[in-house]
Amino acid sequence: MELTKELLAEWISRFSEKIQNNKGYLSDLDAAIGDGDHGNNMARGMQAVTESLEKNETADTTQSLKLIAMSLISKVGGASGPLYGTAFLEMAKASNDTKDLGELLQEALSGIKKRGGAQPNDKTMVDVWNKVVSKADDSSLTNADIEAAVESTKDMVAKKGRASYLGERSVGHLDPGAVSSGYLFEALLEAEESL
Repeated sequence: MELTKELLAEWISRFSEKIQNNKGYLSDLDAAIGDGDHGNNMARGMQAVTESLEKNETADTTQSLKLIAMSLISKVGGASGPLYGTAFLEMAKASNDTKDLGELLQEALSGIKKRGGAQPNDKTMVDVWNKVVSKADDSSLTNADIEAAVESTKDMVAKKGRASYLGERSVGHLDPGAVSSGYLFEALLEAEESL
């Protein structure tokens, strides 16, 4: 599927709504194994993204991806800002050569892995991205796939970030970045269906 300006706008709008509606839940998840600020940080970042896109209505897909990246990097604290920002920045770079959504998401995943150094089973957002990007690539992604990828982080021992300090005590908790990534991909599916 092609990432058009319309699809991107709808995707980000729906993602922002999910983040705003669930910011308390995301921060509660983060309080159990991290700093307790993931929801509020992401909500602030998505507010900045929305404002930036509204201010720059004439931006094309590549410019819009850059605006999203810069807003997230500048407004979201902790590791999430740089990681989400890197994802959209890598998509922006690649979008000069391709608008294929699957290929762009593969670039985003590579960027996240490189930036954060996380691998699958480290109990991070990578665990969701790694499982769903290949399915998004061939358009077979479902909400059940996303949910399963998010849930899989519950039984993992955290090996990256603040949660890694807890070691075995991180088991039994969902990773907040994995949950917000789940919202990102749910929003993408909804946006695709709506257009």
